[in-house]
Amino acid sequence: MDPSLLAAALSGAVVALLLTVFGGGGSVLATPLLLYVVGVRDAHVAIGTSAAAVAVNAAVGLAAQARAGRVKWPCALTFGAPGLVGSLVGAHLAKAISGGHLLVGFAVAMAAVGLSMFRAPRSPGDPDVHIDPAKALRLVPAGAATGLAAGFFGIGGGFLIAPGLMAATGMTLANAAASSLVSVTLFGAATSLSYAASGLVDGPLFVALVGGGGLGVVAGVRLAPGLASRTLLARRLFAVMVIGAAVYVLGRAIAL
Repeated sequence: MDPSLLAAALSGAVVALLLTVFGGGGSVLATPLLLYVVGVRDAHVAIGTSAAAVAVNAAVGLAAQARAGRVKWPCALTFGAPGLVGSLVGAHLAKAISGGHLLVGFAVAMAAVGLSMFRAPRSPGDPDVHIDPAKALRLVPAGAATGLAAGFFGIGGGFLIAPGLMAATGMTLANAAASSLVSVTLFGAATSLSYAASGLVDGPLFVALVGGGGLGVVAGVRLAPGLASRTLLARRLFAVMVIGAAVYVLGRAIAL
């Protein structure tokens, strides 16, 4: 097997596992893994390809979470629909920016991901939350802004989506993590289609990422219950890794 494809498969497994367990944050590692582990030279190709794989892996994770009954569909779709439009706008803007400058911004976004994961939820949340006009008025603008950021940086945006869902609706962290996968799927699909239309998605690497991602989802679903009592500690350890990766990406981008 081509070493680059094997590296892509392993990268896909890592990203999908983290995405399934945490509902956000894992996808932000996809582009750095493609650039610095797999060896993709063009930042735009790395972003477009990773967005496509993250969308597929998130969809698989979403199916598993939906079967478990954790997805709050009305809230998730109200957030995701305007975000879909925002992600298309963000992807269009990003393609007009040079790879080096885009990576500097991406590194800043990665650092924001890591820092956001240190926060503990303010309250357990309401497991029986339902959509209403007041919640919809909060969900729509939050979804549009998050989609814009996700499309621009080529990230799933789950680290913003889950807190946004909790703040707008009062749902639990478990429901927010599961429901965030609706938007991660939509945003990733929109971003990758925009990049694919410009010839910026690598087909073989995409297949390898998705193949490895399937294994990561299976592992993530099995690990999630065991981490339930230590989720905050696990998220904070993962946050340190993400911030470290952000520093590395920023250093490489500045050196270009």
